[in-house]
Amino acid sequence: MRTPFTPFTPLAHPIGFYPVVPTAAWVERLLGWGVRTIQLRIKAADHTPANIAVEVKAAVDAGKAVPGAQVFINDHWQLAMSAGAYGVHLGQEDLDSADIEALRRAGIRLGLSTHTPEELARAKAVQPSYLAIGPIYPTTLKVMPYEPVGLARLALWAKQAAPYPVVAIGGISLERMPGVLACGVDGVAVVSAVTLAADPQQAALDGLALTRKS
Repeated sequence: MRTPFTPFTPLAHPIGFYPVVPTAAWVERLLGWGVRTIQLRIKAADHTPANIAVEVKAAVDAGKAVPGAQVFINDHWQLAMSAGAYGVHLGQEDLDSADIEALRRAGIRLGLSTHTPEELARAKAVQPSYLAIGPIYPTTLKVMPYEPVGLARLALWAKQAAPYPVVAIGGISLERMPGVLACGVDGVAVVSAVTLAADPQQAALDGLALTRKS
């Protein structure tokens, strides 16, 4: 893969607390609670293409309505481009199929998932807006073909990811966030820590407070 000549547009704001949610309604809810970096991750198997398009546009529009919001769309990069999304998050396999240069020309921010030093090097060559490293801990939300990174390797890989911002993801609870943040990452992505919390709003506020302390 040839090295691109220009990097992706950098993030406008620090990442910090970064919930990953399944619906546009969750995006709107979190924005209302003060969260500013959010990822919409829709499982295609659970929705029709038309429904996914509606959800993506609603999430993008919600982000556009809030100053400082950084709403990323997972996987559905074509819909994200059509909707004028702030950002797109892709996996390693998407580097083989997505039109990376079209995303770059559109000025869309790009986040890339990495799970190994080799994937980290491959992702850095794309010059994305940020790099995600994970899973930090075991996760039950989906079958993971990679072993957990753990905190020691996270700290090492976060240094290797420079100069790109790093997001840690995978099995991270609010209780685990201080240890993760101590590894020198720029953001912490959470999934069930908010969406499955008994009090999602309080969980979001606690997550924001933790990242502001770091």
